[in-house]
Order: sequence, then C-alpha cells, then structure tokens
Amino acid sequence: MSQGSSEAKADIRARHRARRAATDATQRDVAGAALAVHGAAWAEQLTGGTPSTFCAYLGVAPEPPTLPLISELHRRGHTILLPVCEPGRRLSWTYWTPGVEFVRSRYAPVLEPAGPRLDLGIMASVAALFIPATAVDRDGNRIGQGGGYYDVLLAALAGDGLEIPFAAVVFESELLPAGSIPAEDFDRRVPAALTPSGLIRLPDPA
Repeated sequence: MSQGSSEAKADIRARHRARRAATDATQRDVAGAALAVHGAAWAEQLTGGTPSTFCAYLGVAPEPPTLPLISELHRRGHTILLPVCEPGRRLSWTYWTPGVEFVRSRYAPVLEPAGPRLDLGIMASVAALFIPATAVDRDGNRIGQGGGYYDVLLAALAGDGLEIPFAAVVFESELLPAGSIPAEDFDRRVPAALTPSGLIRLPDPA
C-alpha cells in the first residue's frame, strides 16, 4: 500500500471511530435490532430458510452491535461461527451458542468465544460471512479495523476459489460516496453492506 493511501485510510478510520464513540447506547440498541432483521432476511434469501452455517463476529460498543443478529440467526436454526485471532493475521473459527464464554484475544483487542478451533477448511460449509468494517464506499472499497485479519481471510478464500457471499456491517453514515476510499490492486471489494436501513448491494450507483 502506498504511504498516501495508508494515511488516507487511517484518517477515515479515525474519523469514523470518533463518530462511533459519540453514539449512545439507545442508538446502538436500535441499530442492532435493525441489523438483525435485515441480516436474517438476507440469510433467508440465500438459503431459502434451510438451516445453514454463517460466519459472523461479535460487534461490541462502539461498533454496530451484532449479537442481536447472531442470536436471530441461531433462533432460526442456523449454525454460527465466530472468529479467533491467530498468529500471522490468520483467523480460526469456533461455534457460537447462547451462553458461550468469551475471553480476551491474545492477539487483538477483541473478545473471542472459547471452544475448539476450526481452520480455513470449515469455510467450504459456510453460506455467507458478516464481516467488520469501519467504513465502506459505494464502489465496494472497505476499511477494516486495521488488523488485516479479514484481508488475509478474503485473499485466502479467493485463492482457494471459494466464492462465499459476504457483507460488511456498518452504520448508515459509514457507507460513503463512490471513490471515498483508496483502493489497491490487492484489495478485494465488498459485494454488500449491511446497515440498519437494509442490505445495500455494491457497487451502488446511488
């Protein structure tokens, strides 16, 4: 990544993190409930209601809350996998069920589910992924949290020829106009953004 692109992305990430920090608990609760409705509807479209496996993550304040979405998918009979950070910016996966214990990650400032870890091979059984982002533009360019874990994951999936649907979870204000986020040749564009207003297919000419 060029220094200019790196600095631009860092600036966008910092601005949106500050905006998230100013979001109150009631706003996050409302957003979380709406994300659950729209995310579950997308899952229904993808699977026709057949019990399937979805990868998600635990979004905690000030991120968009994802626990309501995870819980709703589970209520509808789906299997949920949550990520665990590993060395080398790799992710492994652990099954989530209500009441599962969460522990602090050894490698990133996040909470992770305790339990047996599954490697990338589990992706062959996954219907779709819900991934974190700090911002997404309408061209489908994404800024993550800065750790690079999902960049590595998406590159690995593409390298294995696994075309799994995925959506970045963001607040409405984090869906930016086309061209807002610098793109590098190795970046993989996000095909959809899940917001509290609904699922937005990308690239979006709006």
